[in-house]
Amino acid sequence: MKFKLGAFVAGLLFGAGLAISGLTQPAKVFSFLDVSGAFDPSSLLAFVGGVGVLWVAQRIARRSSAPLFADRFPIYHRTQLDGRTVGGAAIFGVGWALAGICPGPALASLAFGVRAALLFVPAMAAGMLAFAVWEAATRKRSSPERRQDAAADHTLAQVSDGRVGS
Repeated sequence: MKFKLGAFVAGLLFGAGLAISGLTQPAKVFSFLDVSGAFDPSSLLAFVGGVGVLWVAQRIARRSSAPLFADRFPIYHRTQLDGRTVGGAAIFGVGWALAGICPGPALASLAFGVRAALLFVPAMAAGMLAFAVWEAATRKRSSPERRQDAAADHTLAQVSDGRVGS
């Protein structure tokens, strides 16, 4: 329960930051990405502010014996960049540039009835479902090492959800 409350509060703060900075509006995102035209660097303030908050939170977390909203810190078994990570980041970036909206702002934009979010969120959900189906199909015929990595990811998800160690 602690973990879910912490995630909810973090989500509210993130959504509020996006709304205040205007990053829930695709036009604002496009103006930030348009470096050769009507470039608007004001979005950098939101990014710098986010990095600053993360930096402080990381310093506090590293001195703590346990997280505030979970029983223990997660253990990450996979720490190297791989093709999936790079490919996912590339797809995310291309989608952000084409649509002017990404998952966090899309969900926050739903609260304001932004038309782009009303189209983007169902498309995003369909993409997530298609990926889950594709990944389940490839896991069935994957190598033992990939199945072991998948099992480690599943355990990490359980720890993050509070289903392990509670």
